[in-house]
Amino acid sequence: MTTLLNRLNALSAAEEFFEFFAVPYVPAVVHVHRLHILKRFHQYLRATPGLWEKNLEQQHATCKQLLLRAYEDFVHSTAAREKVFKVFQDQEGSHVSLDRLRATLPSKA
Repeated sequence: MTTLLNRLNALSAAEEFFEFFAVPYVPAVVHVHRLHILKRFHQYLRATPGLWEKNLEQQHATCKQLLLRAYEDFVHSTAAREKVFKVFQDQEGSHVSLDRLRATLPSKA
């Protein structure tokens, strides 16, 4: 395991990742989308072949760019549109009519 990967594993809060990589961010965006951003960042890391075989400087630059990319996904979009988590993926195509919702309400008898 590389030194950079060890350092990343020690980080927990989204803000720690942004500070570590010196990526500027709007706190309100991170506050609302923190888990989505970190999940997307992880997806981008996993989809980058040979990342951990690069030298430390290249790893850092690549990770910084991927974090910025993950962040920008949510600056310009929404969690529902990006569908990072399964709950949003499962919502695709499911529509509930107003009548169906009314049928679930207790009667006023």
